[in-house]
Amino acid sequence: MRTIGKKLALATLIYLCTTLSFASSPSFRLVKNIDVFFSILQELDLYYVDTINHDRMITSAINDMLESLDPYTVFIPESEVSDFDFSTTGQYGGIGALIRKRDNSRIEIVEPYEGFPADKAGVKAGDVVLAVDGVSVNSKNVSEVSASLKGEKATDVMLKVLKLRTKDTVNVTLKREQIQLPSVPYAGVLEGGVGYIYFSTFTRDCIDEVKTVIAELKKKGATSLIFDLRSNTGGLLDEAVKIVNLFVPKGQEVVSVRGRVGRTVKYKTETQPLDVNIPLVVLINSLSASSSEIVAGALQDLDRAVIAGQRSYGKGLVQSVRPLPFNEKLKITTAKYYTPSGRCVQAIDYTHRNPDGSVGKIPDSLVNKFATRAGRTVFDGGGVTPDEALPPALSPQIVQRLYEKNLLFDFASRFYAENDTIEIPSKFKLKDSDYQNFIEFVEKSGFSYETSSSHALNVLIASLKKEKYYEDLEADLKILSEKVTPSVEKDLLRFKSDITNLLEAEIVFRYYYQKGRMEVSTLYDNEVSRAKEILLNRELYESFLKPPVTDK
Repeated sequence: MRTIGKKLALATLIYLCTTLSFASSPSFRLVKNIDVFFSILQELDLYYVDTINHDRMITSAINDMLESLDPYTVFIPESEVSDFDFSTTGQYGGIGALIRKRDNSRIEIVEPYEGFPADKAGVKAGDVVLAVDGVSVNSKNVSEVSASLKGEKATDVMLKVLKLRTKDTVNVTLKREQIQLPSVPYAGVLEGGVGYIYFSTFTRDCIDEVKTVIAELKKKGATSLIFDLRSNTGGLLDEAVKIVNLFVPKGQEVVSVRGRVGRTVKYKTETQPLDVNIPLVVLINSLSASSSEIVAGALQDLDRAVIAGQRSYGKGLVQSVRPLPFNEKLKITTAKYYTPSGRCVQAIDYTHRNPDGSVGKIPDSLVNKFATRAGRTVFDGGGVTPDEALPPALSPQIVQRLYEKNLLFDFASRFYAENDTIEIPSKFKLKDSDYQNFIEFVEKSGFSYETSSSHALNVLIASLKKEKYYEDLEADLKILSEKVTPSVEKDLLRFKSDITNLLEAEIVFRYYYQKGRMEVSTLYDNEVSRAKEILLNRELYESFLKPPVTDK
């Protein structure tokens, strides 16, 4: 009996220890919290005073849960899967046009993509879509109209369109196609044999497009290259490795990925390069992220290119896509990536950024030094720091407001309606009489705007009135107000050059599509100009790629 009692006591002790151990384990806490969550849902469903929208509430809970982890781990509901697939493949079935809603009523064509169904049917920027397949779109939002325009390849869709030029209402039947936007919207040869490539996104097989473009630029006389990654938010990691492979030898490590379990995967160049000697400048800015940072970081670490512009976004996290029930998906952060020098460009604090999305200032104590292959010093802590720091292009506030009010777009539409043809992009110039027409156009629209300075002054005046100090300072404040309150008429003349450059690009776009707009934009781009200067001065170019000489 004593033996049985000991065994029973031992069994009880084991059970209690196991139960207590499980009760304190992560697995138990997970099961417990899930049980509590479902119990709350059940109680709400049974007793809450109003009818509950379960889908909205649960989706909100999922999004809040994932948001607590990092900005890149996200839930992709079934309704957004096609848009997500487009971001990775660059493909969708549709008519090939960008639309938006204006004045809370009309659906306007913003851009017909060159060579796709809308363009081939004569649909133009500024045309208004009135109905899709006989159904009015006036009460629909952009997402609903966009969904009705998309569909299976080779299926028909009929649009009722109000034409910009003729003001006629016409029915246009389009046959949907597989729409794949180019990864290289524009490329050309600038003065001095400098090739220029604007690279917009790392989609599947984009490497083939880039290789073709480089070969064409060389045939046209390019002896150096600007590779523009500004505002390229990234894409597929494999494609980034292939892009680097164009310029560095086979077998070179481009990036390594380290996951939760400590396993490291190294990605190396696998093919013979296209050109290991062509001088190369890579342009980046605060919106260059992810795969763009892999390319810029690797080429910098390998001393293969001069990086110019502003510090990049700082996204050094790798995501994988996991399937969920009911055709939904979870994009989940699974690893961090590291450039060849060993640095991770992930921003230390990705929750507090500057208004433009750029990384804030990082204390020196939190930044680590690394060395490029040639011994140049580079740093981690958030983004790729350029070898040649360039100030970002800042538009005057009136330009930003004119853009936001669609006045640049609307004037370009009117210009296009009144002019059948214009000069080629590189030769088109807006006449003084055209700009005067624009001034009158803006004035008739009733346009007004407030600068940051005038807004701050108005806030100060309100505060002074509240605190009874205004009367003592009224005379001074009136003088100051006159100086900082913007004059539309004066500012349209003061910033004529900035506004004219944008107007020329917007007008050229109507006749020569996105390629024409970008060709005009590069003519006035100070960062492109500086990159060109670096490439045309071989001594200057090589000085960026060598470590500084130190006294011994």
